[in-house]
Amino acid sequence: MFSLFKKELSAFFSSITGYIVVFIFLLVNGLVLWVFRGNMNIIDSGFAYLDPLFQISPWVFLFLVPAITMRMISEELKTGTIEVLYTQPLSDMQIVLAKYLAGMVLILISLLPTLIYVASISSLSAEGQQTADGADIAGLDMGETLGAYLGLFMLASVYCAIGMWASALTENQIVAFLLAVGISLFMYLGMDAISGFLGKSGLMISNLGIDAHYRSISRGVVDTRDIVYFVSANALFLILAKYKLASRNWK
Repeated sequence: MFSLFKKELSAFFSSITGYIVVFIFLLVNGLVLWVFRGNMNIIDSGFAYLDPLFQISPWVFLFLVPAITMRMISEELKTGTIEVLYTQPLSDMQIVLAKYLAGMVLILISLLPTLIYVASISSLSAEGQQTADGADIAGLDMGETLGAYLGLFMLASVYCAIGMWASALTENQIVAFLLAVGISLFMYLGMDAISGFLGKSGLMISNLGIDAHYRSISRGVVDTRDIVYFVSANALFLILAKYKLASRNWK
């Protein structure tokens, strides 16, 4: 399993895919947070916070994570190399997990450089810098920021698990990409949309969606219910991917 994990991770950085994913993620967030003028520009806002990063990133990951996962299994199915993997001492779940973990490492690598933003804002607030209109930049709430990072990483992990399932469903990478984007979008906002039509009784439906738990954990309070949700959602989609792979052996 570890050998397959290393192979997948190496494949990302031996081609341009891994670099493009990291570059686009950092470029989009960097432009919105520091360059483009507006409410999401940190300097213009006058507050030491990273809320815009955590508002934008789920949408950026909505497209980047499926781009990472779309080839992981579908390419193996299309080229027939999946049969080679079956000759190795690997179970279907080990194959899925190795590829999933490689995707998660790439997501983590894309997030790490954004810690520069945390250092920059902390430095600005410590020096008592002011915005153009003379407003003081307040100190950064590290508890809330760390909670938001955890929430964003776990949100991306669900996207990755969904992408693994979508990749196992088809040999076509474009179809796998579109399926992953559609299912991830539904899991992120679809449940809230449905619950909006149900009034108070829709709370349970809303809690089945990613956004409710992402917003909860982003407040800086790590609730066991949110952790259980993300772990369960990951397990569900990875198991679905595993059974889809296994079903091909039954034919």
